[in-house]
Amino acid sequence: MLTSFKHKDLTWVAIGDSITYLNDHLNETDYRLNKGYLTQVTEKLPYIHYINKGYNGWTSGGIANKIDSLGLTRADIYSVFLGTNDWWQGRPIGTFENYKNNTGNATIYGSFRVIINKLRALNPEAKIVLVAPMQRVDFVYLFDKNNTAYGSYRPKNGQTLQAVCAAIDSIGQYEHIPVDNLYHNKALTLDKLVKFKRLKAPTTGQYTDYKYPDFIDVPFNKTDDHPYPKEAMALTYDGLHPSDSGDAIIAKSLVEIFRKF
Repeated sequence: MLTSFKHKDLTWVAIGDSITYLNDHLNETDYRLNKGYLTQVTEKLPYIHYINKGYNGWTSGGIANKIDSLGLTRADIYSVFLGTNDWWQGRPIGTFENYKNNTGNATIYGSFRVIINKLRALNPEAKIVLVAPMQRVDFVYLFDKNNTAYGSYRPKNGQTLQAVCAAIDSIGQYEHIPVDNLYHNKALTLDKLVKFKRLKAPTTGQYTDYKYPDFIDVPFNKTDDHPYPKEAMALTYDGLHPSDSGDAIIAKSLVEIFRKF
């Protein structure tokens, strides 16, 4: 006799930065995003119900600092998708000893320890998943051209984004918890993130569509048009934040992990 198996409902608290937050604030993407990764995961696994705890611009240090006032609740699954803002803000990675010895919130390692301690206190039986950041090219905020950042193709404050991701990986190995390391996802490489960056050619002053990596050393003037019109969108819509197709890649890898829970 055939019987259908119905998976019990699971609650998922997704902790993160703007990449998580924007799932439920599509207006802040100028509707360039229609379905974030949270929505796409729960469409594939409808027994999972998410609570969005993403905060624009936040670092692991910001989350750790406010960990007791974020209204985090007991859940079956917690994901922690942080690190790209830590890298850009130049927060020190620290050493694994900062994690192991719970030395506080001064380093990325220390911040992750504070966060994981809190999640284990909320539900010792919960599944925890770490999501290490994807690579990024030059970012220009859609609503403020003064808000810019160069990509992860060069270090910030002497640290690479790859090193941040390696630290997150080492935490996962130590704690025996899965890490979805997007930095090394072959579908999310730098050349796939935008179709082009539209900049004025230094020699002619004419707008030119530069592909990666040709745009790296071409200056962007804040009086110029936004360098990422809609037709430049690929896996991100602004060099940093995933589009629907970028979030589909993130969702696919998370679904593979979550299916085992």
